Amino acid sequence: MVTLFPYVVAVLCGATSARAHWLHPAAPAAASRAETSANYWAQDAQAAINARLERVESVKKARNVIMFLGDGMSVPTLAAARTLLGQRQGKTGEETKLHFETFPTIGLVKTYCVDAQIADSACTATAYLCGVKNNYGAIGVDGTVRRGDCQAASNTATHVESIAEWALADGRDVGIVTTTRITHASPAGTFAKTANRTWENDGEVSQMGLDAKDCPDIAHQLVHHHPGNKFKVIFGGGRRAFLPNTVQDDEGSYGRRIDNRDLIQEWKNDKDSRNVSHQYLWQREQLMNLNDDLPEYMLGLFESSHMEYHLKSDPQTEPTLAELTEVAIQSLRRNEKGFFLFVEGGRIDHAHHDNLVELALDETLEMDKAVATATKMLSEDDSLIVVTADHAHVMTINGYSGRGNDILGPSRDVGRDRMPYMTLSYTNGPGFRPHVNDIRQNVTAEPNYRTLDWESHVDVPLEDETHGGDDVAVFARGPHHSMFTGLYEQSQLPHLMAYAACIGPGRHACASAAHLPSAHFFVALLALFTSILLR
Repeated sequence: MVTLFPYVVAVLCGATSARAHWLHPAAPAAASRAETSANYWAQDAQAAINARLERVESVKKARNVIMFLGDGMSVPTLAAARTLLGQRQGKTGEETKLHFETFPTIGLVKTYCVDAQIADSACTATAYLCGVKNNYGAIGVDGTVRRGDCQAASNTATHVESIAEWALADGRDVGIVTTTRITHASPAGTFAKTANRTWENDGEVSQMGLDAKDCPDIAHQLVHHHPGNKFKVIFGGGRRAFLPNTVQDDEGSYGRRIDNRDLIQEWKNDKDSRNVSHQYLWQREQLMNLNDDLPEYMLGLFESSHMEYHLKSDPQTEPTLAELTEVAIQSLRRNEKGFFLFVEGGRIDHAHHDNLVELALDETLEMDKAVATATKMLSEDDSLIVVTADHAHVMTINGYSGRGNDILGPSRDVGRDRMPYMTLSYTNGPGFRPHVNDIRQNVTAEPNYRTLDWESHVDVPLEDETHGGDDVAVFARGPHHSMFTGLYEQSQLPHLMAYAACIGPGRHACASAAHLPSAHFFVALLALFTSILLR
C-alpha cells in the first residue's frame, strides 16, 4: 500500500514546488555506509582505471558476430532497468549494472530516417543491418523508395544487402531470433526487400489493392527468397503470416494468408528437396528436448502473433529469449568459418507503446540475460557482440526522490496541484487521465495501481505512445570493439561489424592488418635500436 504521508506533509508545509526540502533525507539504510566516504569513490575510480588498462583488445578477425537489438531500448530505459534489477536483488538499485553495460566500448548513434526526424523500426533496421538510411516504413531498399511504392521496390536496383547476406557470401551461417513476429520490421531487416513493413503476409498486400506477385510479402520472402531461405536458425513468433486464413495452427489460431498456401510446409519441402536435416518447432518442450545433434535448419514459431511478455508467459510452453539464443549459438557455431546472429528483444517497444513500464523494463532485463548467455558461450578473443537499440521512446525518469526510491513507484514529491506523480512517466500515450476541475487524478489510488496492465500516466492522450528522437547507445565486446566508440550515424553499424569480421564491401581489419608489420617486428626493431644506442 502506498502511503500518502509525504503528500500530507507537503500540503501542511505549503510545499508548492518540485523541490520540497523534505525530499532530501539522509541516505536510506539500504545504501552502503561506505559510500559516504570520499575514499570509497576514489578507490572505485582507480579500480575502473586499472580494469581499463588491463583489458587487451583482440585484433583477430571476428569469426562470430552477434547483434543484440533492444527495440525501443532508450537510455532512460537502461537506467530504469538497471535500477529495477538492483531493487529486485534487495539493493538500492542505482548502482547496479546490466551485463552488457560492462562491455569495454560504448558509443551513441543517431537514429533519424531519410524522410523522418523520429524513426520507426523499418528504416532503422535498414540502417543498422544494411548500412543504408532510407524512408520511414520501408525495409531493405534505398531512399528512392517511398513507403507503399510497390513498383519502386520491385526494381532490384533499389535493393540493398544486409550483413546477413555478407556473412552468407563468406560461407558463414546466419540465424535470427526475436520475441516479436519473425516477419516484424526488425528481424525482416536481415532478409526482406519491401516498400511497406506491414506487408507481412499476402492478405496485407491485397488490402492495399496490390498483387503479392508484384510485391512479395515478407513471410514469402523469408521462405523462398535469398537470403532468408539460407538462414539456419529462425526463432520467434508469427505463425499467422505463414498459414492460410482457413487453417488453425497448433494452438487454435487461424492464419492470415489468402493464397491458401502453407509456408511452414513449403519451408519443410524446400529443405527436403535439398536433402538437409531440419525441424519445425512451436513449443518450448520441443526446443528443450533437442539434443547435441541439432538439425542443420530450424524454424521455430512459438506464437500466432508476437511471443508473450516474459512476466505473462507460461514457462512450460514459452521459451525465454536466453533459451532461444543458447540453442541458436549451439547450432551456428558448428560452422568453422563462423556465423552472424541477430537477436531482438522486441517487446520492450510494445510495452512502451502501451505505457506498461514494468513490462518494458522486464523485457530489457530478459534481453540482458540473453546477452549474458552469449558471452558465456563465446570467446571474447574471436566473437564480436554488439548491443544497441533501433530508436528511443518518450519515457522519462523524473522527480527528486531519495536514493533507493522504488523505481516503479511515485516520486517523493507532489505537483503544484498537490497530487503525486510517478518516477517513470511518459510524455504521451494511452495512459492519459482527464483532469477534474483542473486537478490531476491521483493515479496511486486507482484500483489496478501497479498491476502489470496498469498504464503509467502521460501528458498527451494518444492511442499509442510514440517513439523518441534521442540518440541510442551501442555497447561492444570482442575483436575491434573500440571501433564502436563515439557518436555516429546508425547506418555505420553493419560496416563496423563487417570491418571486424572481414566480410562485405569496404575496408576490412584483415586487409588493414596485412599491410602492417606484426607486433613482434616492432619489438625486434626496438631491441635493435636500443642495442645500437648502447654501443
